[in-house]
Amino acid sequence: MAATAVSPELWTDFHTVVNMTSRELSDWLRTRDAGEVTEEVPDQAGSATGRRVLEILGKRRTDLSDADIELMRQVVDQVREQRGEDATPKPGDAPWRHRLMDIGHDPLKAA
Repeated sequence: MAATAVSPELWTDFHTVVNMTSRELSDWLRTRDAGEVTEEVPDQAGSATGRRVLEILGKRRTDLSDADIELMRQVVDQVREQRGEDATPKPGDAPWRHRLMDIGHDPLKAA
């Protein structure tokens, strides 16, 4: 059974809020999970959502599954909700930034 086609709006919104490149997100997920003594296997580093965002970034629109499309909606909604109206990061707000970076959005990156 073929997946539902992703709307142009969702495709654009997702690629706007996910402002980290595949390389940046991959590096971040590996760095985030690295410890002083151990490091996750690259394919297992980061949250499940972060790894799925990374997979979606590597797909063409026509290759997206219904689950991919649903995750894209969730990521767009989550980033917009966490960014809010006054989304300027403040000093000491690293946990907020890191939560967003876990799903591919770096609030400090220029638009």
